[in-house]
Amino acid sequence: MTTHHFSATHYHITLGSHEPVLQIADGDTVLTTTVDANGMDARGETIAASPNPMTGPFFVEGAEPGDTLIVQLDRITPNRTYGWTRASVAANVVDPDFVPQLPAREKAEWRVDAELENATLISPKTKLREFVVPIKPMLGCFGVAPYDGQAISTATSAEHGGNMDYNDFVEGVTVYFPVFVSGALFFLGDGHAAQGDGEMVGTGIEISMDVQFTVRVLKNKKINLPRGENDEYIFTVGNARPLDQATQHATTEMLRWLQDEYGLDAVSASILFGQCVEYNLGNMFDPAYTMVCKIPKRYLKEFARPSS
Repeated sequence: MTTHHFSATHYHITLGSHEPVLQIADGDTVLTTTVDANGMDARGETIAASPNPMTGPFFVEGAEPGDTLIVQLDRITPNRTYGWTRASVAANVVDPDFVPQLPAREKAEWRVDAELENATLISPKTKLREFVVPIKPMLGCFGVAPYDGQAISTATSAEHGGNMDYNDFVEGVTVYFPVFVSGALFFLGDGHAAQGDGEMVGTGIEISMDVQFTVRVLKNKKINLPRGENDEYIFTVGNARPLDQATQHATTEMLRWLQDEYGLDAVSASILFGQCVEYNLGNMFDPAYTMVCKIPKRYLKEFARPSS
């Protein structure tokens, strides 16, 4: 197991079968950086095209189609003090007749303090005054190369991951991706210091990040959609449009997980769903929406799960 320090020299605005920037092995850890959604780095210089330029891809030895790539998000830390958001709710998240009432889409500027773990609104001047929110650093866009040689825009998401904008993709979370190409080809970027559910203004507090992640390969374990877990939950991620289809995808993947790995039959899984399932809204701004289906781990303690 090796720890790699990687500095990017170029970035991608699609997730696809691009030339790998680094070859890593099962169990390796990578320390790297990301630029923000507009390509601005830690020095405040714009060095990459938008939207959501990705660091990577990283070729993971031994990962082949039909396997699962496990990504442990070890550390996600803002590496500058300036962040930005849009300042108006996105037109597509409100009723159509309300759209003309929305102001022009200007930027809001934030001062981000990683030590104090908060962000302060600097501009525009509003009735919120110097509004302060706690930060919760996350990755908005990350994933693997999709199937059939596709190169999919970092503005959207699908089975491979992508621009999911789920605000619990934070450090300490383990994420599972289906592998579609040799080496998986893992990308990451689009760091947010904070973000409400749905990314309703079309951004989080966009900022560049220092990121540390560790990879593992689960051989001959096929999953269909991104999955994840933290200390309290297991969760599945559906990326589609309309929102009901994203919800159906996430629900289906969770039912598969409960039956295949926890040994629940269809009736048991359904009863558990009926009383215990939780849903979180990821992205509701971009071409594909994201819905997250969650089951608290406390309900699953007595059921066996194969070690990964």
